[in-house]
Amino acid sequence: MRGTACLAIAAAATPVTVWAEPDAAPGLAIVVTGAGLPLPPGAPAYGSVLIDRPRLENGASSRIENLLSDVAGFQQFRRADSRASNPSNQGATLRALGGNASSRTLVLLDGVPVADPFFGYIPFSALVPDRLSLVRVTRGGGSGAFGSGAVAGTIELASATRDQLAAVEANALYGSRDSREISASVSPNMGAGFASLSGRWDKGDGFHTTPRDQRVAATVPAMYDSWSANLRIAAPIDARSEVQFRATLFDDRRTLRFAGADSASQGQDASIRYLSRGRWQVDALAYVQARNFSNIVISSASFRKSLDQRDTPSTGIGGKIELRPPLGTAHALRFGMDTRWSSGTMAEDAYNANIAANPLTARRRASGHQLTTGFFAEDDWTPAALGGRLVLTGGMRADRWAIRNGTFRAANAAGMLTANNVFPDRSNWVVSGRAGALFHVSDALALRAAAYSGFRLPTLNELYRPFVVFPVTTQANAALKPEKLKGVEGGFDWTVDDKIMMSATLFANRLDDAIANVTVAPNLRQRQNVNAIEAHGAELTGRARFSPQLTLTAAYAYSRSRVSAPGALLDGKRPAQVPRHAASATVDWTRGAATLSATLRYVGRQYEDDLQVDALPDALTVDGFLRLPVSSRFSLIARAENLSNSRVVTRNAGGSIDLGTPRTLWIGVRFGH
Repeated sequence: MRGTACLAIAAAATPVTVWAEPDAAPGLAIVVTGAGLPLPPGAPAYGSVLIDRPRLENGASSRIENLLSDVAGFQQFRRADSRASNPSNQGATLRALGGNASSRTLVLLDGVPVADPFFGYIPFSALVPDRLSLVRVTRGGGSGAFGSGAVAGTIELASATRDQLAAVEANALYGSRDSREISASVSPNMGAGFASLSGRWDKGDGFHTTPRDQRVAATVPAMYDSWSANLRIAAPIDARSEVQFRATLFDDRRTLRFAGADSASQGQDASIRYLSRGRWQVDALAYVQARNFSNIVISSASFRKSLDQRDTPSTGIGGKIELRPPLGTAHALRFGMDTRWSSGTMAEDAYNANIAANPLTARRRASGHQLTTGFFAEDDWTPAALGGRLVLTGGMRADRWAIRNGTFRAANAAGMLTANNVFPDRSNWVVSGRAGALFHVSDALALRAAAYSGFRLPTLNELYRPFVVFPVTTQANAALKPEKLKGVEGGFDWTVDDKIMMSATLFANRLDDAIANVTVAPNLRQRQNVNAIEAHGAELTGRARFSPQLTLTAAYAYSRSRVSAPGALLDGKRPAQVPRHAASATVDWTRGAATLSATLRYVGRQYEDDLQVDALPDALTVDGFLRLPVSSRFSLIARAENLSNSRVVTRNAGGSIDLGTPRTLWIGVRFGH
């Protein structure tokens, strides 16, 4: 029912009045690719990094979060991927701004924000890499025309276009520990448009995240079972405009550390998008998201249920309209508005895990609403006097935000209220902007510089929901203020005949009122606004093509990040979950349809906590991928994750440790592409 409701709402939200060219030019062919509008000329001033389709198709794990690790500086709250971590940990961030289970990076799929409306985490298991055309990662804040929330950067996922999709495609793989992965898609033409229906199912017995010397009778491997289905339709309206529709369903279930410690996340998303490529270019979209999350916490002392986060339904509804008027070749102006409304409710039951009967002790319920509406304008100016060598870009946003209807109620086992908090409504305006310059010194060398500001609202989860990762309890904080970022960066891009490419960036960012999990007592933390997180660093990206078959790509990020919290114990310390060094390198050999690649990744030492007590040692891993065609449509596939079987510590709470993916080998077949 919820999925059907989502589709109905999205269909009802279709824009009726649009700016478009009234008549197509005679004889102009209608070609629907399913792509979005072209990038404005000033976009390279902000130093984007691209992950192309061949890389997306040929990853060792087929997990988008692992492929994003090719971008130096990308990190999740924890090092584990979406098969072996709690879904609510899957926040994405960049630029060493501090680990946070909510995303400080705005993640978009075909222009639609994909973060969970209540928690702010990214449903990585539902984002299938080989369904994508490319991934564009823009490090650094400044939301521009994307939407609010991009304090650490923006990750844009673009769906595969018509020419990248075979009529029928399928993959089937079997891996270590009885792991299975099956995916398939059909993408027929529909007149001048097309449709694509795809699905993926993953299941595995999982590995022991608990080190051998810490296992007990209740310890179990990190089992997982997830599926997702996606329908995408692109159809022409006339020769210059089209409509795109998407519906996604997903279900993800995991068991972590102890028997009975089960989590589940579900989603039903739908969106509709109108694009016009006429004299007035238009990008208008509307979307709806219906999500839910549940989680059972098992005591590591008695191994009985201590908390049942049984139901967390949430809804996100939003839209955007962007207009690009015809101003000639000197200016590329875009302006418009976007809005997002989020609502969520958390219902959980607490139990006494120290008594064999495991009785109920409390029922808790928290809920709230958020609304953000932004107005934006951005212009890219290419002065004719310099022959197109200089591009200046700048834009402003004005966002009205509101946090409303926040409540927290608790009752004991008898139903008597022990807490009944109704939090005051809050609202305000935030003005932010960004500006950049791109100067082509020569055909090979381009210099760029940028400055930006941005903001992120605390999520409903941060405001109202406490959580426990035994033995540490983290309290919510309904008084949290929005985070606000200011930053500058500068760098260069150097390209020689498409054989050598190198990019370097220096950056300095300051995140005021940063939300952090602050230690307030032994085994007790609270989400608080600290004065600021200051991050400075350098990012390097390179590619060398030694021959038509052999390519090396590499990335490295160095950061010096510190917390400014005068008078607090964490003042001057590195933010939790932030490594100083991160690097990756991939060697890729391709001949025809045959592919062999190896990826080396390194992540430096980081800390679990704000006081730098619990360390996560550095880690070096090696992944591999092999595709060997046996006919024009069939290929054999072999994959290797963590081939060196390196020990990767993903959590350390006072010596209680979780480990990341050990050596995992896969073999399978691919049909159709």
